[in-house]
Amino acid sequence: MRVSRAQAEANRETVINVASRLFREHGFDGIGLKDLMKGAGLTQGGFYKQFESKDDLVALASGRAMESAVRRWSTVAGASTDPLAAVAALYLSAGHREEKADGCPLAALGSDAARQSEEVRAPFQHGIEAHLRILDELIPASDGAEPYDKAMVILSLMVGAVTISRVMTDRDMSARLLETASDAVKRIASGTDEE
Repeated sequence: MRVSRAQAEANRETVINVASRLFREHGFDGIGLKDLMKGAGLTQGGFYKQFESKDDLVALASGRAMESAVRRWSTVAGASTDPLAAVAALYLSAGHREEKADGCPLAALGSDAARQSEEVRAPFQHGIEAHLRILDELIPASDGAEPYDKAMVILSLMVGAVTISRVMTDRDMSARLLETASDAVKRIASGTDEE
């Protein structure tokens, strides 16, 4: 049965959204096309009518995940009187540690993305730049390091802390790691870590 152009586009968007979640949960190679399409409520046969390749879908799903993460940061920052603290509290939380499918794609897929084609890495590059711009706007100006440099350190610290906390089997130590990282973000942003 032939589907309308509007339905085909809706199906394509559904596949991208579902793939965005499933890739973060299972990794790029941890789920096949059949299961991706099944997750979207579609058959595998329609995949190549909508996407050139799995890399095409991986790039689109990664872009969608990064856009979602940036929107989330902007929303949280915009709703707080202390936006940087709010972003750090959201990101460096036990809830985010457990929230792989809807969590940060950098923490969930960073090491996978590093081994992918430039087409797949490009949405990560754009997303990293967007995260850095947000952090740069939220970091108070100081006489020390340039705010953008601080943004790079803070983003690296936060992504690394969440990634490591997800690996750990000791939940208390994992929670301590996230708390320590949150304290470090505050010190770096305020300039109290500068020599």
